[in-house]
Amino acid sequence: MKKTIILGAIAAAGLGATVASAGTLDDVKARGYLQCGVTTGLVGFAAPDANGEWHGFDADFCRAVAAAIFGDPNKVKFTPTTGKTRFTALASGEVDMLARNTTWTFTRDVDLKFTFAGVNYYDGQGFMVRKDLGVSSAKELNGATVCIQTGTTTELNLADYFRSNGMEYEPVPIETNAEARQQFLAGACDVYTTDRSGLAATRATFENPDDYVILPETISKEPLGPLSRHGDEQWSDLIRWTLNALISAEELGITSANIDELRKGTNNPEINRILGTEGNLGAMLGLDKDWAYNAIKAVGNYGELFDKYLKPIGLDRGLNAQWKNGGLIYSPPFR
Repeated sequence: MKKTIILGAIAAAGLGATVASAGTLDDVKARGYLQCGVTTGLVGFAAPDANGEWHGFDADFCRAVAAAIFGDPNKVKFTPTTGKTRFTALASGEVDMLARNTTWTFTRDVDLKFTFAGVNYYDGQGFMVRKDLGVSSAKELNGATVCIQTGTTTELNLADYFRSNGMEYEPVPIETNAEARQQFLAGACDVYTTDRSGLAATRATFENPDDYVILPETISKEPLGPLSRHGDEQWSDLIRWTLNALISAEELGITSANIDELRKGTNNPEINRILGTEGNLGAMLGLDKDWAYNAIKAVGNYGELFDKYLKPIGLDRGLNAQWKNGGLIYSPPFR
């Protein structure tokens, strides 16, 4: 049987130097809303509903940043971007930040001149097949026709994986995850490969998801996170510490449900600093003292977001558990 692989998701395209506004926060405030670049549609992470309302783990992080700035999570507009268009959209200023399954790599950080705020999801590339294909390992895919979502690390990872295992493949370019899904379900492709989170998200949308299996191999490291342009450290810090606030909130037991009670004051100085009842960390970011309170109140802490959006598509915490629970999710201290 002819074996075909679809690649979706993340990674490196060649861009030149980016042009950053030295005052992105001022620009956003003057405009009155945050312009956030997201994926074209990946259930659990960022996808529009029938009314065009965006939902998901990444979409809500955009709302958290908007809430930190404006006190209103709805002051955000979403721009769908593909693997090929996302970096141009960010570099040109079409969007203020990207919050879409994007892998932190050396060249994106150094050569493309983007600043990654941190890792919000530790991932890795995998493969999904129909059960009736009878394939149990990615090492059985020699000679496969490979549909590759261009502008992603998946095409580079695939080339490395096949080369290191002495296998060959025929690449076929794919533009979007939706196109990959359509081809896969139509039987034009036997195998679908992208980040394992993307595989789980896509399988969750199938009419009969149990007819498909994700193979055991994880062939890469894909640390995903939000990013901005080089050249505006205040803006990058705002994004970074909004993410850290959501992570620390889970660790410290701050939730969207109990945050108002905790805001009255606690005997934990770090909780008080995060919620603005001691000191004024927000002023250092150009925000008011309630910035982190507003972000957490609007969308919940990191664990709440994970439970709301990622558990329903079959993802467990794994590496994305808090550091005290054996995972890699960890925030520097608020002090």
